Amino acid sequence: MQHSVALRLVAVAEGPVDRAPPAGDVNGALKAGRPEAAGVIDGLIGAGPPAPDEGSPVRITGAGRKRCDTTAAETEAIAARVYAGIPSDELAAIGRGPALVTGWANREPTAEAATPGQ
Repeated sequence: MQHSVALRLVAVAEGPVDRAPPAGDVNGALKAGRPEAAGVIDGLIGAGPPAPDEGSPVRITGAGRKRCDTTAAETEAIAARVYAGIPSDELAAIGRGPALVTGWANREPTAEAATPGQ
């Protein structure tokens, strides 16, 4: 999961990106610590999908783009099967719960930093 999130962030960039923004986005998306998020990016670079691009920035490789596209297509097909036949009003209700939880989760690191030691 971590690698898919990180790979997608590098794949949608319009060119080479510094390592810090994707690591920060992985951190935010997965609620992982920054060192763990940076490790995910480094692990992907070691495996080849994103590659160093003249120094610190990274860029997506052909293999990485193919892997990202395959993962996206497979995920889309699964989601289509899961949600098929559910009326739109019920889908809207289903979406409100995760949206609320995501909002709460996104505020959590801020709340934790504001009250250290608790």
